[in-house]
Amino acid sequence: MTTRLVTMDGNDSLTAAAQEMRDSAIGDVVVTDGDNVVGIVTDRDITVRAVAQSMDPGTTRLNQIISRDVVTVSQNDDAVAAADLMRTYAVRRLPVVDDGRLVGLVSMGDLAVEREPQSVLADISADDPNN
Repeated sequence: MTTRLVTMDGNDSLTAAAQEMRDSAIGDVVVTDGDNVVGIVTDRDITVRAVAQSMDPGTTRLNQIISRDVVTVSQNDDAVAAADLMRTYAVRRLPVVDDGRLVGLVSMGDLAVEREPQSVLADISADDPNN
């Protein structure tokens, strides 16, 4: 799990999110409303759901393209439970919550490092960002 999270408000622009992703060397931001997780936006979402649809990244808001059906995992759940949720819901990232409060994010890469450290995905995920 990573605890180096970037959260943004749903009214923030896609440009702001893309800049934050670039500056933080990450591929997603968790969209929150106060302490509540309301969605996730990935760099791919910005490209496929917005730019490819000719939406203006400067005026389009995260709320317009977020994935709203967020599946979360408890910080007390193990890697097997997280992997099962990812498989069941076909997601690559799970916000980690503790009493409803966002405390981290677990990705497929995190699980690969934990469960299959010799895999190619684990090697890529454990390496420093190259962007």
